[in-house]
Amino acid sequence: MTLLQQFGPHITAMAVLAAASAFFSCSEAALFSLQSDDRRALKAGATAQRIAVDLLAQPDRLLTAILFWNLIVNMIYFALASAIGIELENEGRRGEAGLVALVSLLAIILCSEMVPKTAGVMIPRVMARLVSLPLAAAVRMFDPIGPVLATVNRALRRLIFPNFRIEPHLELSDLEQAITVSTSDEELATQERMALQNIMLLSNLRAEELMRPRTQYQSFSPPVDLEALGGQLTRSGYLLVTEPDSEEIAGAIALKYLPTIPRHHLEHFAERVVYVPWCSSVAAVFDELQASQREVAAIVNELGETIGIITLEDLLHTVFEDQASRSSRLLATSPIQQLEANLWRVTGITSLRRLGRSFDAELPASKSRTVAGIVQEQLQRLPLAGDKVRWHLFEFHVIEADQFGRMTVELSFTETPEEQS
Repeated sequence: MTLLQQFGPHITAMAVLAAASAFFSCSEAALFSLQSDDRRALKAGATAQRIAVDLLAQPDRLLTAILFWNLIVNMIYFALASAIGIELENEGRRGEAGLVALVSLLAIILCSEMVPKTAGVMIPRVMARLVSLPLAAAVRMFDPIGPVLATVNRALRRLIFPNFRIEPHLELSDLEQAITVSTSDEELATQERMALQNIMLLSNLRAEELMRPRTQYQSFSPPVDLEALGGQLTRSGYLLVTEPDSEEIAGAIALKYLPTIPRHHLEHFAERVVYVPWCSSVAAVFDELQASQREVAAIVNELGETIGIITLEDLLHTVFEDQASRSSRLLATSPIQQLEANLWRVTGITSLRRLGRSFDAELPASKSRTVAGIVQEQLQRLPLAGDKVRWHLFEFHVIEADQFGRMTVELSFTETPEEQS
């Protein structure tokens, strides 16, 4: 009697279990391989595609359910393989028993792990769409069991590791040391440390310090046709669409997608922007953009009026550019240029943070965040060319100004930081 004839039901059940294991392995690889662009595309797709994105909203729940069911399936699979092996051993067919054990192991490794996981990683969008519906059902079936397992896990952790404590947050110096140890390339390590410092800076910068003011971007009222751009890209890199009855920014289209968008009624293809208060940290703005899968944030004041925008490219520029500044990003000029001894040219949008850092000076607290704000605060009006004001260690001489508040000033010291101290 052949193995198939003798153990037909067992082998059939093992094949079904191997397929189930392959399903869970592929599901794990596919869903956790989805990038931001993949999730954005799936979120705008059919029901099965949206379900895949919804499952990823609770990654711990999803991963625990996949691992649980995969473990159960594999345990039953090897239990059946062991039953076949024991029966063959009892019949004295040891060679066939060893062959069954080897083939069972190779089958589960190749057909239920390597091949499905490779497929999930290579074509995650396709596989995520195919597995989402049955996987959602499996996750829901696991939900009643989840709290029980979580309770057992906590109890065991307290029993086995009673003194376990969560490590404190890493300090910047710890991360810099890790970067130094991880590479022997000093130039690469320097760039990584610079990017790390800029990332840490995001939590200290306020949105109003990084945003593009309303005078520094173009917006278009619907209906919007491609001809409205006049054959030129906008400074921000986005086509910003306002509300039909106001100048408030409602949506944005990344002009990097220009070849794929139509020529007329572009407002229908604009992606909604997120709204963030002016006092939020830049790190919070980044979190909002990531959570909503958007690329543009509209910065609003306490009255709910849009006063500027921050784009994903602005954030990346801040992180990866050495000495990144709004002046170089928006005006293509250095924020602070020395003209001669004790005389510098400074753009109005230069932040006080950068001013203090450039001159190694401790600046007093102020409601204003930029040089232009300080000048306006001192004058109590919009500045005019020729105006001079004194503030702290500095004298500002306005050399250019317009009705929108944009300006360039010449800065000189009334006393040096050393003299003040």
